Amino acid sequence: MSNTVYIRTLKRAEHTVFCVSDGQKYYYDAQFNRRIPFSSGQQVKRSIIDSISDHLNVIPSPTTFLFDIDKQKKMTEGEVYGTCDPSYPDQLFGGWMKAAKGGKDRTLKRRSPLSISAMRALHPLLAGLENDNASFDRSDRPNNIVIVRDADGNELSEEEIVQFLEGKDRSLSRKWIPNQSRASGLFVSDIAIDLRRLFCVSLNSFEPEMSDETIEELKEEGWIESKNVFGSCLVAPQNIREEWAKALASAIINWKITSNQSRTFSLMDTLAISISDNANLIAGSIRAKLSEEDSKRAEPIIEEKMDGVKTFVSIQASAFILTKTETIDAIQKAEQELYDRMMAFDYENQI
Repeated sequence: MSNTVYIRTLKRAEHTVFCVSDGQKYYYDAQFNRRIPFSSGQQVKRSIIDSISDHLNVIPSPTTFLFDIDKQKKMTEGEVYGTCDPSYPDQLFGGWMKAAKGGKDRTLKRRSPLSISAMRALHPLLAGLENDNASFDRSDRPNNIVIVRDADGNELSEEEIVQFLEGKDRSLSRKWIPNQSRASGLFVSDIAIDLRRLFCVSLNSFEPEMSDETIEELKEEGWIESKNVFGSCLVAPQNIREEWAKALASAIINWKITSNQSRTFSLMDTLAISISDNANLIAGSIRAKLSEEDSKRAEPIIEEKMDGVKTFVSIQASAFILTKTETIDAIQKAEQELYDRMMAFDYENQI
C-alpha cells in the first residue's frame, strides 16, 4: 500500500475575492498573457484546519505572542509559536515550530503531514479577473456624523463646512472605491497526505518535535510507542484516529475559503474530486486541453474512468464540463473514500 494519498479538487468561483491584496492576489501567465487569480496554499491550509475544528466542535489550540520592552520603554514584537502539542487536532495536522529567542531552549518543529498547493486556475484561459467599482453610500440617512478637520487637526463647525463646500460638487456621505478586482472561473488545488506521519509524532531527541512533558502527557493519554521510517514515534490511539480522520476527510472534501468578504461571497462549489496514490495520474485526472479549432480557447476535461484514480463528479459539473457519471452523492462518496484510505493504513506497525 502507498504511503501517500493525493487529492485534486476542482472548484468553480463566481465574482469573488480569495485574498485581499490590491483587490485580489494574482500571478502573471507569460504564455497566455493573462493575470490569473489564486489562493495561496497557506490560505487553503488555514481553511482546511478551521474546517477540522468546526467539524469536531473544538476550540483551536492557543497561540503564544511574545513582546519585548527595551530600556527606552519601547515595545517590540517577539516570537509567535503554538502549543507544540498534538493532542490538539489543528496542531497534529497543521504542524508547528517553536524557536525560542536566545537559543537557550531546544527548537521544536513538526512538519505538517499535509502538503497543500495553491488554488489556481485549471487553465489560464479558464479563469480570470474582472474589475469593478464599489461605493459606500449612506447619503439617505439624516443622522450621519460628519467631521471635517483643518490643517491643524481642529474640527470645523457646520457653518464652516457649508462655506467650504460652496462651489464644490462633493458628497460627505458617499465614498467611491475604484478598481476592485474579482475572480471567476475554474480552479484546482492539490493535497498530498503523508500517511506515515499523519497520526505519528517523532520521538527523535536530536530533532525534537515535543517537550519531554508533552511526551509523558501523551503516554498517559494512551498514545502508543512505535517506530516508522523516521525512527521512534508516538501514535494516536485508535479512537482518536477514527474521529479525527473523519474530520480531516470532511475538511479536505468540503473546505471553503472563509476570509472572502461578505459582498463577494461565492459558494465555490466543488465540481469534481480525484483521489489516487499516484501523483502523475492525479494530475491528468482533472485537466484542460487547448481547442483544436481555436488556440485561444481551452476545454476542461474530467477523466471519469481512469485506472488508478477514483474520480467523483458532482451534479453541477455538467453545466460547465461534458460529463457522464455525475451523481447527487458524489461529494459524500469522495469523503468516504478518503476516510477509508486513511483508516486502512497500519499506523502502529509501519516497520
